[in-house]
Amino acid sequence: MFSAGLRLLYVASECQPLAKAGGLGDAVAALVKTLARRGHDARVLLPRYAAIDPPALGARALGTIRVPMGGETLDAALWLAPLPGGGSVYLLERDDLFAGGGVYGSGVDYGRDAYRFAFLSRAALQVILDFGFDADVLHAHDWPTALAPAYLAELRAYDPRLAAVASVLTIHNVEYQGRFAMDGWRWIGLPDAQRTADRFEDLGGINFLKGGIAAADAITAVSPTYAREIQSPSGGHGLHGFFARRAASITGILNGVDEELWDPRTDKFLARRFDARDLRGKLACKRALQAAFALEQRDDVPILGVVSRFAPQKGLDLLREPLLTVLAEGRAQLVVQGSGEAALAEMFRDVAMRFPGRAGVHVGYSEETAHRIYAGADFFLMPSRHEPCGLGQMYAMRYGTLPVVRSTGGLADTVGAYDESTGEGTGFVFLAPTADACGAALRYAIDTWYRRPAHVARLRHQAMARRFSWDDAAARLEKVYATVIGSREHDGAVIAPESAGTKRSFG
Repeated sequence: MFSAGLRLLYVASECQPLAKAGGLGDAVAALVKTLARRGHDARVLLPRYAAIDPPALGARALGTIRVPMGGETLDAALWLAPLPGGGSVYLLERDDLFAGGGVYGSGVDYGRDAYRFAFLSRAALQVILDFGFDADVLHAHDWPTALAPAYLAELRAYDPRLAAVASVLTIHNVEYQGRFAMDGWRWIGLPDAQRTADRFEDLGGINFLKGGIAAADAITAVSPTYAREIQSPSGGHGLHGFFARRAASITGILNGVDEELWDPRTDKFLARRFDARDLRGKLACKRALQAAFALEQRDDVPILGVVSRFAPQKGLDLLREPLLTVLAEGRAQLVVQGSGEAALAEMFRDVAMRFPGRAGVHVGYSEETAHRIYAGADFFLMPSRHEPCGLGQMYAMRYGTLPVVRSTGGLADTVGAYDESTGEGTGFVFLAPTADACGAALRYAIDTWYRRPAHVARLRHQAMARRFSWDDAAARLEKVYATVIGSREHDGAVIAPESAGTKRSFG
């Protein structure tokens, strides 16, 4: 694709292992690592949250970064550290914005996030201007950094050093948009021409993501189906019209998984490792999972696994009646790990109390337990109402655990529906977000377990053969970068000789 590596500046609110509240942190870290391995100078700008210790990371202090915000200039410290596995991270340190609490809400006050992440987004431009990183692409992720493309578009007219910098915005979950009161507009510092219904204004307030959609040179979504869904009334969460206007600039790129971390052949958390050629280790993992959750030791009953956030998006409430039925019949066992909404946690606790020895639940998160559920379960339940990409179904397939999923977003792109006539497929799929449809798919999966064990074995092998590589995602992203960089050059952007770097050719 490229005769020389690109200079890529990611700006994000999360990056594993330094800061993570969800899948965004995994995706950002994996892309930076993969792109660095492919020869690019990939860096991410991240807040220095309280839990991050720059010296412990081997970071070096770059000095003070001065960030103009709404008529005043705020100073912050800037560090540069290597990221584990490849690439590097700038850490933006300003204690009054980032040192209190967690990633979002600064502990308690979510309204302050408008100020915190506007500052992060604007600081990305100063990294380019003042700290010698002549980025080819500024790549923002979700609402917290959606202001960055807007700042770039505004500043291009005033500083030729930014004229050739292209912008990309990735949508990880459109449900979260960064809606705030209009009080912060002056401090954000964009001109009032941007405070309109087709840009940042939203029902009298500010919508970070809405403005970013309008400003970015290109938009990516985390799966092809999700890229289409966000342009529809049912999937756009009020922004479908704005995505539809940018349809020609939207690309769906499926996330990958870390194939080194999620590998049943090498997984340190498993009772016994295994692969598709020898699944005896999977049976050992099943028995260990039953012991850990105080379930009856039975090889002949399938285990249903859940690892999830407890949130309405995940559709877990659709499982209640189907689970009560199959557990009462003694046709399956259930293990659950997750945290979030108290009502959903209580739902699973109630199920486990009704069926001791058949169901167990752990409210909370343990990396070890998650790995053991993916390895030891026979079916993985993911009945999401919407799922931009999803990782759980990919992890499950890697471990020969067959997903039972709703056909939406990345689930539709990754799970092949079982065909009883041929034995083809990698899981069980339903369409309507209802308990009846979910229950029908669950019962079909369990019936297949008992009536067509040869098909279950075949499905397992087919699921384990699937690959969801970050290299594939990075290769598709490189094509997006080539397009937006070419567009900037075609538009007449002038690159000064001293900052041009190595001449690139696109193929």
